[in-house]
Amino acid sequence: MRTGTWLIAILASTLAVCAAPRPAAAQTKVVVSIKPLHALVAGVMAGIGAPELLVKGAASPHAYTLKPSDAKALNDADLFLRMSEAVEPFTAKVVRALPKRVTLVTLQDAPGMKLLPRRTGNTFEAHGHEASKGGHKHDHDQRKTTDAPDGHAWLDPDNAKAMVASIEQALSAKYPAHAAAFKANAQKLNADLDALDQELVSKLKPVAGKPYIVFHDAFQYLEDRYDLNAVGSISISPDVPPSAKRLSDLRKKVVSLEAMCVFAEQRHDTRLVQNLVEGTSVRTGTLDAEALALEPGPDLYFAMMRRLADALKSCLAPQA
Repeated sequence: MRTGTWLIAILASTLAVCAAPRPAAAQTKVVVSIKPLHALVAGVMAGIGAPELLVKGAASPHAYTLKPSDAKALNDADLFLRMSEAVEPFTAKVVRALPKRVTLVTLQDAPGMKLLPRRTGNTFEAHGHEASKGGHKHDHDQRKTTDAPDGHAWLDPDNAKAMVASIEQALSAKYPAHAAAFKANAQKLNADLDALDQELVSKLKPVAGKPYIVFHDAFQYLEDRYDLNAVGSISISPDVPPSAKRLSDLRKKVVSLEAMCVFAEQRHDTRLVQNLVEGTSVRTGTLDAEALALEPGPDLYFAMMRRLADALKSCLAPQA
């Protein structure tokens, strides 16, 4: 074969390969409400498809209003995953209007979840356990609890693993052709969550039992898992500003409860926290329970938990 003819044959063969039909990407239509859950779903779906996120950017799920594009995505979905009606109130009406073919997964109901009762009141310094430092048991007024569960359950890696199992089951039921891939992804994700848990145990051990105040009571699962000692919150609700009387009372509590730090939240004005600690030796920091400052994706859950641990450690046990 002459050189020219040979080159033409090679080019023709290459073009034929490029033009050959490729396997279609998995046609998954999965919608997830908030970033921490979206990260876990994205991890289970890795290599198969990508879930769509509803509450984007720094928006709060507590006060979110559905957009027309959100409504279309939900109407076209095969699966819709949320935490609970309490965490995402906007989903209450949404789920009643979903087409019957859309499967709803409420991850708070996942088997194996450890749910803690929601706390109410001004301070919550008594947890019914002894602080790890010096065996001192708090003798302040115990904060009341309700029968309704605290919805921020994703802040315990064991709960994240329970949700991963539920996510895998729901995806495998909807897309059985990819069940093996979902299972392998879930197993890897669980191993990564176990490693993360051990990392956080080591990182947070030096600050266990040290008293601090949060902006609102969103971190109970983190406290319970790692023996942390939040003793009060600035606001009862994340979307209701604290009253002048509450701030006055809390300023006195900052001293009486011997709080070492007061933490703001990502989407709230930090000047309120600065005013609260003015004239005291109390330090300040910022916590982000919903990953509002992070870009969505499968790594977000791990980044969120590490940022929380770093923020707590840097404020409660700063390096000299």
